[in-house]
Amino acid sequence: MAEAGVLICDGQELMRVGLRMVVDSQSDLTVVGEAGDGEAAVAQALTLRPDLVLMAVRLPRLDGISATAQVRAALPQTQVLVITACDRDEYAYAALRAGAGGFLVKDTPTAEMLVAIRGVLRGDAVIAPSVTRRLIDRYVTDAIAPLTDKRLDVLTDREREVLGLVARGLNNTEIAGKLFLGETTVKTHVARILGKLRLRDRIQAVVVAYESGLVRPGG
Repeated sequence: MAEAGVLICDGQELMRVGLRMVVDSQSDLTVVGEAGDGEAAVAQALTLRPDLVLMAVRLPRLDGISATAQVRAALPQTQVLVITACDRDEYAYAALRAGAGGFLVKDTPTAEMLVAIRGVLRGDAVIAPSVTRRLIDRYVTDAIAPLTDKRLDVLTDREREVLGLVARGLNNTEIAGKLFLGETTVKTHVARILGKLRLRDRIQAVVVAYESGLVRPGG
């Protein structure tokens, strides 16, 4: 199995050293480069085309959120995992909107960080547990729009139903069982939802589902 190339971007050298040790300790991961600021991170990503970027939020010259957006726009196959010293909700929300596949705090245990790295590499969404509930309650609840949100007009009733279940955290197998559909049919619905709404992945679909009012926290 080929090693996954990882680019590390953090303004603190000590943090870069620590992340390098974590990554290089694994046989299926390898560090392909390091950057100390956001502009360098984008430049190196474009040159090295890593499988994953470990991105800090607070960076010189260009912040990590803006750098994430630029990397994801230019290299859609490159995943980004944002790792920050502060679990502020606005950072998490901005990171996910920018296209990051995950958001962790720097004091995450090594074993959990490696699980998150591999999860993001697979295309899964990974969010620090301390952030998840607050993220939904504070930002999504406050921003809820009525169900007249025009973005959802392109979806069929069945696609809206599937999107709602995706937003509730169900996987394809669980959705198939709940709606009495084949798993392949569910995968097709999810692909069409992402295509029609011009979304990169399931995590962006979740954000849209809550923002549009299709799904409401606790509902």
